[in-house]
Amino acid sequence: MKKAFLLLMATVGFVYTIQAQDGTQTDKGSWLIEANTGFGFFTSDGITSWSIGTEGGYFVADGLALKAGVGYTSTSLSDFDITESILTYKLGAKYYIINTIPVQIDVTGASIKDANENPLWLGLQGGYAIFIGDMVSIEPGLRYNLSLNEDFTDEGI
Repeated sequence: MKKAFLLLMATVGFVYTIQAQDGTQTDKGSWLIEANTGFGFFTSDGITSWSIGTEGGYFVADGLALKAGVGYTSTSLSDFDITESILTYKLGAKYYIINTIPVQIDVTGASIKDANENPLWLGLQGGYAIFIGDMVSIEPGLRYNLSLNEDFTDEGI
């Protein structure tokens, strides 16, 4: 049951938007708060990994929010009794085309203990916003990260 719940959280992200005044969720002056599971939870061949994060933003113009976020990832290799913890951060902008199609560009980095170099990515994201009530939306989407350093290529770490 625990795995099913975590898998559900991994596939459904949500956005909670606080309105500054009357208007839509994406109007200038509104706040944006997002909670997500990043890459989610998975177990495969003795590797267990999970990730959680939060992002916040402020709409500087109608439909355009500047954002910042933090996240945490834990990966365990049960065969070797090794656990790696990674702190991630993100800075970027999100724009809502016709108030329902969010597109985002950001720079995402990670801090890995004892690493010679930490990864840095340019992230591109798009999706569809389904607004539920005045203050909540669900935003399924797709994301692509392009590596910005040689030690961490697009093929993975």
